[in-house]
Amino acid sequence: MTEPAARPLTTRSAARAAVGVLVVLVGLVAPVLSVGTAYADPSVATTTDDAVLRAELTDDAEAYLAEYGAAEHASAVGLSVSLPDRRSSIDVSAGTTTVGGSEPVTPSSVWQIGSNTKAFTSVLLLQLEAEGELSIDDPLSRWLPEYPQWGDVTIKRLLNMTSGIPTYDVQPAWYTAYAADPMTEFSAEDLVGYAVGLPATSGYSYSNTNYVLAELIIERVTGDSYRHVLQDRLLEPLCLQDTYYRPHLYPERVTDREPAGYFAKEGFPGWLGRDTSRDTLSWARGAGGIIATTGDMTRWERALYAGELLPAEQQAELLSLVSATTGEPIDRTSLADPFGFGLGVAQLTVEGYGTFWFYEGQTLGFRALHAYLPETSLILAIGVNSATTEDHVSELLIAAVDTLVENGVVPAGQAAA
Repeated sequence: MTEPAARPLTTRSAARAAVGVLVVLVGLVAPVLSVGTAYADPSVATTTDDAVLRAELTDDAEAYLAEYGAAEHASAVGLSVSLPDRRSSIDVSAGTTTVGGSEPVTPSSVWQIGSNTKAFTSVLLLQLEAEGELSIDDPLSRWLPEYPQWGDVTIKRLLNMTSGIPTYDVQPAWYTAYAADPMTEFSAEDLVGYAVGLPATSGYSYSNTNYVLAELIIERVTGDSYRHVLQDRLLEPLCLQDTYYRPHLYPERVTDREPAGYFAKEGFPGWLGRDTSRDTLSWARGAGGIIATTGDMTRWERALYAGELLPAEQQAELLSLVSATTGEPIDRTSLADPFGFGLGVAQLTVEGYGTFWFYEGQTLGFRALHAYLPETSLILAIGVNSATTEDHVSELLIAAVDTLVENGVVPAGQAAA
């Protein structure tokens, strides 16, 4: 998929458009972009009543659906805001579980979070490195010798998308297999197999195969399943009780809380508007298979960016960036080089909005994004129940930030240069 073309605009609308233009949609669970603003002192107090703020954020979500729901074939939105001085997130929702339906979504609804899963996978590997079980500079030949074509590729290059390994999810054979039976179970080896023998990519090249290989390394090192390692090391210790992972089909106790998830991409006859929410997620696995509430997403992101999960050395590795333009290491993004990829996280710099961390993941029926604004420690998470090439979710993110500013919850200030 390609990025939309930029067009000349006035200052404020240009900044908004830049966020949309820099949204990156690559394959099934790629990072899309969100938005952020640099603000002043995060300790500024607010007298805004939570009920008022919740109502206005709900209005933002409803306005998004009213303007873009039909074009994006989306019926539901979840939105959570996490402020650094509060233990609980502010969670709202809008819309219904199905297009044309009457059952409302709620803040307890769950969403397929897509490539937001990748940070979980990276943290597991970095924890194992901190414990001396591996090094992210290890070549694949040490842990997965069955793939000699990529034997000299390091774990770090898998995680920062410079491995040269193609992504399986754009291969016609994979699409054919999935379309033939959306309930089929793809093993990790099956998915990697779609990329074996293909020519190498160059520079920065987004690949879900990288993170399925990372999943296999975690299992090889620990002698346990990815699901159990994820549960034992991250989900249970962080009390993420509304975050779930299954390598194949999810139980009804999870899917009963999940709205329909619509495939809304053009060019696939017979698939437009199809509900994929109960299909297998075995095609996404450690690259994008997690389901969660937006509230749990904000709790996870706060622990991630606050350095609660890793020692300082590994935290620095997590946030180390390569330029998506050149594939070379950079200290941080800039207006000249605006998009950088870390180890399962991403950073963007946009004129008028400064520099911030983000990720938007996309499965075949959902979009889920988060944004972390370092200067205020503000975190936002959004879930939408469609996968579409016409993606305006950054507009909701901008509207929510504006609402927080207008209510004095987040102080307005000058954007970073």
